[in-house]
Amino acid sequence: MGALLLTGARLITVDAATLDASGGTDLGYVERGWLLARDGVIAGLGAGDAPPDVTAGLTGPEDVVRDVAGAFVAPGFLSTHSHLFTSASRGLGVGETLYGWCDSMLGLIRHATAETVYWTTLHGSLDFLANGVTTAYDFTDPRIPWEPMVDGVRRTTGALRDVDYQLRQLGAKADAGLRFVNSTPLDDAVGDTEEVLARFGEVVAHTATLDPRLALRTAVSGSVQWSNRPDAAEIEVEAMRRYGAINQAHFLETREAVEVQQAKFALYRDAGALGPGMIFGHFIQTTPAIIEAAAASGSGMSWQPASNGRLASGVAEVPAMLAAGMTVGMGLDDQACTDLADPWANMRLGMFLVRAQTGRPLDMMPETVLALHTLGGARLLGVDDRVGSLEVGKYADLLVVDPTEPDVGPLWHPVRSYVLACGLRNLTEVYVGGTPVARDGRSLHPLAGEARAKVREHLEPLARAHGWPR
Repeated sequence: MGALLLTGARLITVDAATLDASGGTDLGYVERGWLLARDGVIAGLGAGDAPPDVTAGLTGPEDVVRDVAGAFVAPGFLSTHSHLFTSASRGLGVGETLYGWCDSMLGLIRHATAETVYWTTLHGSLDFLANGVTTAYDFTDPRIPWEPMVDGVRRTTGALRDVDYQLRQLGAKADAGLRFVNSTPLDDAVGDTEEVLARFGEVVAHTATLDPRLALRTAVSGSVQWSNRPDAAEIEVEAMRRYGAINQAHFLETREAVEVQQAKFALYRDAGALGPGMIFGHFIQTTPAIIEAAAASGSGMSWQPASNGRLASGVAEVPAMLAAGMTVGMGLDDQACTDLADPWANMRLGMFLVRAQTGRPLDMMPETVLALHTLGGARLLGVDDRVGSLEVGKYADLLVVDPTEPDVGPLWHPVRSYVLACGLRNLTEVYVGGTPVARDGRSLHPLAGEARAKVREHLEPLARAHGWPR
């Protein structure tokens, strides 16, 4: 692997020291600077021209020196809450809230094979990379197929799919070259506690065989919100303890049966789940007491504003959570309910929804949402030693974003223009480990064309056979 030197760059570093010292208002902007990547990590960066000792060493045939001529160079985005297997199920359930949308989207995917879900996950992973998302927390599709919910509880349980159904989803992310935290459902409706934990351990063991530069860590897909088991929280805590996993639970998401949902917070609290390894995804239908307890314990929150708006779920009290000291990251959720996995749109929607709710622009600023979609997300997932910012020693996962093509005009406040005026149309290159993986919105992966064909080849016959779309 050769070295990569980018010069003439508007650097947005989001480095931890600057961010923390400024209270989140300064993301480490450099008007004109350079960045060197070597062996997949950032080896140096700074203002002005690259020093002679940097440029003199770039003589190898694989070394690349590129003047980006005033383009932004920024860290790749993290999605702290994603369901990559849904990438080929967009546009379904548009007139539905959460459970009806799940019936529409997952009602089709429930007929998928391990081979099908490999291609849908690969499709989703390559889509993320092409759109500037270089690290994702990914909920794998469970081994128990989707069944409709009644009052938020599954009344029937289908047959358990073979473990290969989950392992193929892991393989797809690794094959795509996406960095990920793999989140596995416990499928606790089948088997006793030890059987449930052993199945989870099988996935953890397989994850350990993958490239650790991609498979960053493992996680439990928390399901207390929907589990029929009164000991579901205790089982999740044991899985976290036994396998060193973090846990992200879909929690307090939908407007249905809010009091029942809120009462289940005590199940996590009493099981000892609360703490830095516990993340609440969505976390919309909260109370001040729930936010206070979660924050005091060190638990975090993953915010999905685009999905929450699409499914009419509501607006999370993110300013209150940040004020209470919660670690917050941003996610794009299912590609089937953001439809276009666009981190810039997600940031703007988050800003605009909060401002519309509170009437106070200062409650959500551009610097805040950019930090939450990068370093904040890395901190939430406990991977900020490797990703989330442009700092020496971290993986060289970065974006080149040209504010002149198409032109956004004068950059009066460059970081704010990056968030508010730039987007996928300005994203010219995506690098993972200093290697280009997408250019001008198109994946450079050799399987990209096959993935596009395979999702149609697999899903269109399923749709015809089972009467979709509905």
